[in-house]
Amino acid sequence: MLVQIDPSSTVPLFEQVAASLRRSLADGHPAPGQQLPPARELAAALEINVHTVLRAYALLRDEGLIDLRRRRGAVVIGGASSRARLAELAEDLVREAKRAGVGLDELTGVLKEKYS
Repeated sequence: MLVQIDPSSTVPLFEQVAASLRRSLADGHPAPGQQLPPARELAAALEINVHTVLRAYALLRDEGLIDLRRRRGAVVIGGASSRARLAELAEDLVREAKRAGVGLDELTGVLKEKYS
C-alpha cells in the first residue's frame, strides 16, 4: 500500500494520509479483514509524527472504514471499499462546490433534489 503526502500542500497532513488510505481502500487494498500498517511504522516511513497517522486512522474509523483496537491495530471493515469510494467522491464534491462558491445549504439542497 502506497501512502503519499505533499508537505507543501495546504491540506493538513492527517487529511492527506486519510485521503490516500481511502483511495487504497476503494481499490480493495488492503481487503476487508486485513490490517493497515501500524501507526508508528507508517509515520516513520512518511517521516511524520505518529499522532498525525493516528488522527488519520481515527478519521477513517469515524467514517466506518476501519476498526481501531488496542493491540490489534487498524483493521479494514467489510464493505469498506464502497464506503471509501463514496467518501472520496463526497470530498471531491465538496472541494468543487467550494471552488464554485456554492455554500453548504445550497449543496445540501442539490443533493436532496438528486437523491429523490
